[in-house]
Amino acid sequence: MKVAVYGQNYAKEATQKAFKILLEVLLDHKVGIYIETAFLNLQNSTIKNNSAVNTFTDLNASYDLLVSIGGDGTILRAITYVRDLGIPIVGINTGRLGFLATIQTDEIESALSEIFKGEYKISERSLLSIDTLPKHNDIEETHFALNEIAISRKNTTSMITVETHLNDEYLTSYWADGLILSTPTGSTGYSLSCGGPVITPDAKNFALTPIAPHNLSARPLIIPDNTTVSFKVNGREDQFLMSLDSRIVTLPNTTVVMVKKANFVIKMVELLDETFLDTLRKKLLWGEDRRN
Repeated sequence: MKVAVYGQNYAKEATQKAFKILLEVLLDHKVGIYIETAFLNLQNSTIKNNSAVNTFTDLNASYDLLVSIGGDGTILRAITYVRDLGIPIVGINTGRLGFLATIQTDEIESALSEIFKGEYKISERSLLSIDTLPKHNDIEETHFALNEIAISRKNTTSMITVETHLNDEYLTSYWADGLILSTPTGSTGYSLSCGGPVITPDAKNFALTPIAPHNLSARPLIIPDNTTVSFKVNGREDQFLMSLDSRIVTLPNTTVVMVKKANFVIKMVELLDETFLDTLRKKLLWGEDRRN
């Protein structure tokens, strides 16, 4: 078995602890270990010089698994390596909430043992595919997002107007700080903090959530995931910001942004006793009120 390991912030004590345990487990199972080059460079010399440890800068279909160490943001970075290769992702949580990275440090050994025995399930997550007119070089290569794309203002305190079409039919022009188009996976992220709904991962929907809209009748809207959505921004500034998960680009107001469902999915590994509803209750503290 060939396993890739990806992380970002090794300086964090929790990440160091989790990585040490993970490496021991992988060595015990005698799998091929490949650590992303930049992440390996953060390790001590003992790990760097271990002959059982290899590196990668890009992935290909020969990998059986990618283990992400960090929070959900680390997984969002990891998918830029996985792309459409279909490599299952295991998320070890050393961050905060962890809706995607659900394995805690003290569970690494037992969780990996189950996974190596094939005792797991796959949750397929839809992505957004983004195109622009005219073309924009910064999003040509990684033109997809697992959580959301967000249109927002730049260099101004003034609101922007986001003219929105669904399948070429005019919907409305949102007068707001911005607008989020979220997948079910991203519904527990930025969209949720802006008042958007939680969507179960297997739902065939996307959510449009305005960011601090001035027109008070503007509300989050659930749409089928086979909808093509287009945006055109107007505002006092000549440019606006667009984020694709954690990646941000600056675009001129003359740009038309077109978004649709990507033609591939990201495969998240889940343990057999793990469910989205259970994760939801734990992460959002549902039921913690003693009156329940």
